[in-house]
Amino acid sequence: MRLNEILGTEFPFIQGGMANIATGTFAAAVSNAGALGLIGAGGMTADMLREQIHICRSLTDKPFGVNIMLMNPDAEKMAHIVVEEKVPVVTTGAGNPGAYVPMWKEAGIKVFSVVPAVVLARRMAGLGVDGIIAEGTESGGHVGEMTTMALVPQVVDAMKEYNLPVIAAGGIADGRQLLAAFALGACGAQLGTCLLVSEECPIHENYKNAVLKAKDNDTVVTGRIAGTPVRILKNKMARSYVAQEKAGADKMELEKYTLGSLRRAVFEGDTDTGSLMAGQVAGMLHEIRPLRTIFEELNNGCIERLHQLEQE
Repeated sequence: MRLNEILGTEFPFIQGGMANIATGTFAAAVSNAGALGLIGAGGMTADMLREQIHICRSLTDKPFGVNIMLMNPDAEKMAHIVVEEKVPVVTTGAGNPGAYVPMWKEAGIKVFSVVPAVVLARRMAGLGVDGIIAEGTESGGHVGEMTTMALVPQVVDAMKEYNLPVIAAGGIADGRQLLAAFALGACGAQLGTCLLVSEECPIHENYKNAVLKAKDNDTVVTGRIAGTPVRILKNKMARSYVAQEKAGADKMELEKYTLGSLRRAVFEGDTDTGSLMAGQVAGMLHEIRPLRTIFEELNNGCIERLHQLEQE
């Protein structure tokens, strides 16, 4: 079964829960364009999340969801808010949702957990989630070690025991990559970086332009040594951070570079000291387009490439 059949959407795509970017307005725009929009609660308080859910619901009658980063201080409040607000889908990351899954399931919420490794996929499956989002290290933002190509089929094989669908994430920006995700056994894809350059995405124009200008090797992972790996575009902040990290700087010193850096990038367009989170597919993105066009081209490109392979 394809992801769109599971979620009741037109396309088999979930929008990534990008903190400070995935607002209620953006999530509604994604849902209206045919995918599943997500409100990224990572940079929000509980009250902010409730407000964004109301905004999203006022702008779309399509399914949408909320991404909850479980390390958020308000995670427990947020877990109850999605029940109170009857949010249809929740995705989770950065922690164990075990305390909340029974409550969410009782409320009829579909729960998908983002994982970077098979062992975590098994742990989430044991909690009773509805599916797994297997995210490769190619993705933007917080990353694991395994690539999408290696991770997805291993998670797919592991989830057969639980009869759970797997969604591929990381490194998907055109039809060829979507077809590869299906070939690996995924039922759909979570998209992030390719949506940064959509007309509807609320990030600053400078951030969008930085993504458009990026080449294939213009991302770097900061925090790998410290155990908090984040993939961002190379800039002054990234280079300084990596240099200090290699020199043995402690977390307190390194926080000087990252504190508020994502907000500076998103809202102020600071491309020097801001954290421009983006995945390795940034080098494939060359124009700003409507969300609907991005989804159609991904879907149609996948079908076209499959036909080409059948004829070769």
